[in-house]
Amino acid sequence: MKRTFFIATATAVVGCSTLVLLSFSSRSAHRGHLYCPVPSDNVADHEGCVFRTVYEGEGLDSNFVLSTPDLVFRSEERALDWLVRAQGGDGGFGAGTHARQDVIDPHAVQSDPATTAMVGMALLRMGNTPEKGRYSNVLNKLTDHLLITVEQADNAARNVTTLQGTQIQVKLGQNIDAALTAQFLSNLMGRMPCSHPKHDRWINALNKCVSIIQRSQNTDGSVQGDGWAGVLQSSFAASALESAKFQGAQVNDSALWKAQDFQKANFDVSSGSAVTERAAGITLYAVSGSTRNSAREAREVKDVMEKAKKDGKVAEAAPVSVDALEDAGYTRTDAERLNTAYQVYNSAKVQAQADNVVSGFGNNGGEEFLSFLQTGESLVIGKDNGWRNWYQQTTSRLVGIQNNDGSWNGHHCITSPVFCTATSLLILSVNNDIEQLLAQGSTVKR
Repeated sequence: MKRTFFIATATAVVGCSTLVLLSFSSRSAHRGHLYCPVPSDNVADHEGCVFRTVYEGEGLDSNFVLSTPDLVFRSEERALDWLVRAQGGDGGFGAGTHARQDVIDPHAVQSDPATTAMVGMALLRMGNTPEKGRYSNVLNKLTDHLLITVEQADNAARNVTTLQGTQIQVKLGQNIDAALTAQFLSNLMGRMPCSHPKHDRWINALNKCVSIIQRSQNTDGSVQGDGWAGVLQSSFAASALESAKFQGAQVNDSALWKAQDFQKANFDVSSGSAVTERAAGITLYAVSGSTRNSAREAREVKDVMEKAKKDGKVAEAAPVSVDALEDAGYTRTDAERLNTAYQVYNSAKVQAQADNVVSGFGNNGGEEFLSFLQTGESLVIGKDNGWRNWYQQTTSRLVGIQNNDGSWNGHHCITSPVFCTATSLLILSVNNDIEQLLAQGSTVKR
């Protein structure tokens, strides 16, 4: 079905900065298809409304935006219905312990911050905020649960919870809860005005999470307390710092750079191979992290090179290289760093989508779902048109393995249906979050 877009201008606050926006609305869009980060009195319940930011005077090509296919939309609705029923009485969500993976009843396990944060991000991406959306009440209870958890955490701790032995911690790392909670808080703040009465509470909790992440960082930029696939914990920590910086949190730049450089170093461009020692020997886990943590800089290189060629500073046919980036205006040091990021991104993204790599451990566990999520978000952040093909292939794969009750579960390692369903929903609805992801990718500068 062809979609007709109606264009109007608006403004919004993202990361406490006013941005000019373009509003693309469609009369034929299903409710919930597209995410609208700014409340509008003109569109009932935000139906069919999506805003796209104009970055640095350059508009976003509407061809970059994909509408949600009916099959995917129905899958999302079934997943949401299942997921919200899994909420615990304390407002949180749980994956259960590694020792008792046979317990799959979401109400028979204890809430944990990592799983709760993933559900929260899925609810946000599906158009809910603390004030709007079908599941705003679920999101409010969830947010209060996470805020209380963070506020009660020891200021000298390396995680936001004393809970140990969860599926997520054992497989990703002992400090993963802080990273995912920080990511949720950043995503929440990105959708709400800085004048919101709870803003100070949100930013204080985010700063505490950032402090915990930085305190748990090793000298090489990775995060302490590796799990089975510790590279994923470190990758999500790096992404959390990047998102938190965009929202104005107290992020140490060197900590962010070290975290991202660690991920880029897990891929060798010259050999086309990934370092998998901390990725349980699985290439997918390593290359998805390398792609995600080089995407923003790769996009910077692409934009700068295009401008330099238009301005005549660089030859039209010149490939990206250290010398070309110097000609474009970078110092030698910055040119070397950015060239590395560009080469890593463009090589790792190919590996991350290769059929033999996508198979991961051989079947889907939570780690596979997380890797798919990282790859998809990287392609959007990198403003990479290849994301359309990735979206079509990946959503088709996920819809095909969805359980009859609307959930997903892993077949190894992270098997929790709550965690896997939240992650799968984040993947299916990544096209709802283009504005947020592109904004983040365009503003965090060294």
